[in-house]
Amino acid sequence: MQIGIIGAGAVGGTIASLLSRAGHEVELTARGEHLSIIRQQGLTLTGAWGTHVAQVEANPTLTRRPELAFICTKAQDARAAITANAEHLRGIPVVVVQNGLESLTTARSVFADEVPSGDEDQLPQWVGALALYAASYLAPGKITITTAGPTYLGTGEGAADAAAISAAAILDTVMPTTAISNFRGAQWTKLIVNQVNAMPAITGLSAQETLTHPLLNPIITSGMREAVRIGFALGVHYGKVQGLNNLLLRIFSEAPLGLGSRLPKLMGRRMGSTPNPGSTLQSIRRGQLTEIDYLNGAVVAEAESAGLTAPVNAALVALVHEVERTGHFFTANAVQRAVFGDAR
Repeated sequence: MQIGIIGAGAVGGTIASLLSRAGHEVELTARGEHLSIIRQQGLTLTGAWGTHVAQVEANPTLTRRPELAFICTKAQDARAAITANAEHLRGIPVVVVQNGLESLTTARSVFADEVPSGDEDQLPQWVGALALYAASYLAPGKITITTAGPTYLGTGEGAADAAAISAAAILDTVMPTTAISNFRGAQWTKLIVNQVNAMPAITGLSAQETLTHPLLNPIITSGMREAVRIGFALGVHYGKVQGLNNLLLRIFSEAPLGLGSRLPKLMGRRMGSTPNPGSTLQSIRRGQLTEIDYLNGAVVAEAESAGLTAPVNAALVALVHEVERTGHFFTANAVQRAVFGDAR
């Protein structure tokens, strides 16, 4: 099958490598030295799903229309990437694998301008995707899987449609993949899971270290509980993701802070012993802008839309942006002061 993958970072590189290993004809988009290395030496995948050097066609943009495409850029780069490749995405299933809540909304809005009324058959069949495995970009041309995990596909609050089911069946041949109902609820649960990303970017520590740290764990727990409560205030029914579900998150949001802090600790243990930097710290290390405005920032935006506030998440967003600006990490004590002030 001809498959196009837009974005050759940790997630896109993983999908490209595994689909190529399964015999699919893959075209991958990449930039700079990463593009050069892939063209010269192939794309090397190591870690939980084995070692493979994928000899895939790599270009700055797609050069032909595939039968199935994946958008795997960072959330802030999605609009530009979709626009640049729009002519090759018309009328085919396109799976958007991104963090945050707005992936499908952004994708659809691009083609609302690209395709005139009456030519709806030229619209892509948009499918959302949540990648629950942990992958890291090691160096140009090199990706590793630090923790294996499933991928969920869907399209909204109802049942998965035919495009999601078909795309999931293809991806499931190379990694655990399921088409799910209530994809919007699952996006919210993944947003809660992604709360683990901010603290490594702020401190330079691994996710496992921050989740068990005596000063940082209460901050992460508070941010997660704040986000969960905002979701409930907006009428979200959380989907089942990584052992979390609507009932468990309700209990987590209402339990005493000390009891609630056990959940992030459990998440850290489930990550295993290989240090997981999280995608936000990976961006910091590469000198790139992070997705923080689409992670903790999404919580802040959703709160504001409902006339609520999210002070913990707002503080974490500000700290990540400060690290982006200066390149200097914060100590645990400094983070505690910035988030809680003199209250603790």
